[in-house]
Amino acid sequence: MTVELIERAQDYVRKKFENEYSGHDYFHTLRVFKMATRIAKNEGADVKIVQLAALLHDVDDRKLSPETYQNQTHARNFLRENGVEVDAIEHICQIIREISFGANNAAPTTKEGQCVQDADRLDAIGAIGIARAFAYGGHHNREMHSPDIKPNLNMTKEEYVKSESTTINHFYEKLFQLSALMNTQTAARLAQERDAYMQAFVAEFMDEWEGVR
Repeated sequence: MTVELIERAQDYVRKKFENEYSGHDYFHTLRVFKMATRIAKNEGADVKIVQLAALLHDVDDRKLSPETYQNQTHARNFLRENGVEVDAIEHICQIIREISFGANNAAPTTKEGQCVQDADRLDAIGAIGIARAFAYGGHHNREMHSPDIKPNLNMTKEEYVKSESTTINHFYEKLFQLSALMNTQTAARLAQERDAYMQAFVAEFMDEWEGVR
């Protein structure tokens, strides 16, 4: 796997997400790519596998492409068309299947998958995570906050996928859980600081909402 292949993958996802405004855009992918590369180098994972999986991790996302989600069709087609070996394709598609946030939150089975999952989750927390949460909520016509709608902290995977709760509830239902779910030491260190920033933001939000500040 060459530098040229990585560049072609970057061009592919740039075009794929050029009209995406829900927080799963090209720049999200690029941040995950950069962070996954950093984590992979620190953790001794296969960097090229990690880079390709990171670049392709959202092209078959359930929310963005439900018709290709089950078989990772877009990712498979890109990799086949670019001459990637079958074993590598299967490894990359396995990573893509395993990194999603779900009811069981099982860790990916390979070190490479753990690196990509950690990078994707890091982009969901901290300052950018806050911005992405509200971008996604606005894109899907969700309320920022409603005191009458309580967070559901025990959702099944199906309930999570179908949830239309508020953006503030999303912090409690998912984002505040992510720091403790990191697989690698590199990501765990970074997640602590990002989580603290996010916790402080929500506390400030609620104070302002209630007129305390």
